[in-house]
Amino acid sequence: MNPTKRITADVIGCGIDIVDWGQAIDRIKSWADNRESKYVCICNAHSVVTARHDPNFMNVIKNADMATPDGAPVAWLIRKLSATQQARINGPDLMWRYCSEAADRGESIYLYGGQPSTLEKLKSVLNSRFKNLIIAGSYSPPFRALSKEEDDEVVDRINASGAGTVWVSLGCPKQEQWMAEHRGRINAVMIGVGAAFDYHAGTIKRAPLWMQKNGLEWLHRLCSEPRRLWRRYFVTNSLFILHAGHQLASKTFRNS
Repeated sequence: MNPTKRITADVIGCGIDIVDWGQAIDRIKSWADNRESKYVCICNAHSVVTARHDPNFMNVIKNADMATPDGAPVAWLIRKLSATQQARINGPDLMWRYCSEAADRGESIYLYGGQPSTLEKLKSVLNSRFKNLIIAGSYSPPFRALSKEEDDEVVDRINASGAGTVWVSLGCPKQEQWMAEHRGRINAVMIGVGAAFDYHAGTIKRAPLWMQKNGLEWLHRLCSEPRRLWRRYFVTNSLFILHAGHQLASKTFRNS
């Protein structure tokens, strides 16, 4: 079976891959082995609602080489629409699983994003957990936009590192836009993983496993950072429920 063959589901207008953990990792490995310039979006309710209301961001998601269903609501809607066994393929766990395999295969990775202190903690954690993992480099970009010369230098640095994958932690939608802009320039697979750097570095505490398994990780994040995240969860989650309900109702009507 070709690991890069795509089957997608329409999630309120976004094409999200119907994919399991093994398939997602195999696709990335296949691209990384050939140093192909690809990008992977990890899509939660916030991502797909933002895309639905922002045509430019919708194009970024549509043009991704893979868009996995992060967030319990997105995976739930796919299960309701077509793939009854669809799992939640989230950024932190994808990064952790892939690093384990990369260490065994001798594949190097690159870390892009996060604060300098977070990157140092993250590299220490990864090197401690995965003894043979090769971290080819890392870069903490400034909050301002890079000049063309600075960006060219970063691209050259990443390509010269020999990394097969670039793990990008800039937050949505910035990381997805950055990856889309750099496809064709960076000779590696770029994966946008949101808060994964902070989780693995220990600078932000991740939800307990029982909350993750029951689709409540968003609630833990909201309680941890209410001022920053209240609008995202209350507004975008409400819009997701509205759009998803309309989509399911339309499907029921067509099938009746």
